[in-house]
Amino acid sequence: MKINDKLLDTLNKQVTAEHQAALIYQQLAYDLNALSFSGMSSWMMAQADEERAHAEKIADHILARGANVKLGDIEIPELEVSSPLDAFTISLEHERQVSEMIRNLARVADEVQDLDSRTLVNWFLNEQIEEEDTVGGIIDQLKLVGEDGAGLLRIDARLGAERDPLTGPAQ
Repeated sequence: MKINDKLLDTLNKQVTAEHQAALIYQQLAYDLNALSFSGMSSWMMAQADEERAHAEKIADHILARGANVKLGDIEIPELEVSSPLDAFTISLEHERQVSEMIRNLARVADEVQDLDSRTLVNWFLNEQIEEEDTVGGIIDQLKLVGEDGAGLLRIDARLGAERDPLTGPAQ
């Protein structure tokens, strides 16, 4: 039941990274709101909430295994957002970094032969495929409409509706 120290360190770093991702999404939400894209802002804020839930999922695993969660320092990079495409490109780049961290987590779990962590790690591997695919699809649409205001507003409305607090995320 005890977690190997190397794996525990990697899990704790992932908890911190998930909190960092939440703050990045929150900043992107603020930036999109400042650009008057409230639907995209809501979508990003919901992503921030999801990242915090991911941190808690890993923290719960650590605690259930009798170990302690240790948050590290969280640094938020300077983000340059002048358009929705900028915001979603930043999001995709960050998701790719998180995906690599999750793959590393899988490698460490395998290295130390921690079978008890595999269900958790596999869930995150699948989640990252979904995250990158979703953001990549939004980027494709943003590139397709370019600077067309009507197209941008349609994407904004759709993303806002997907994250409407009354109806919840569209699945």
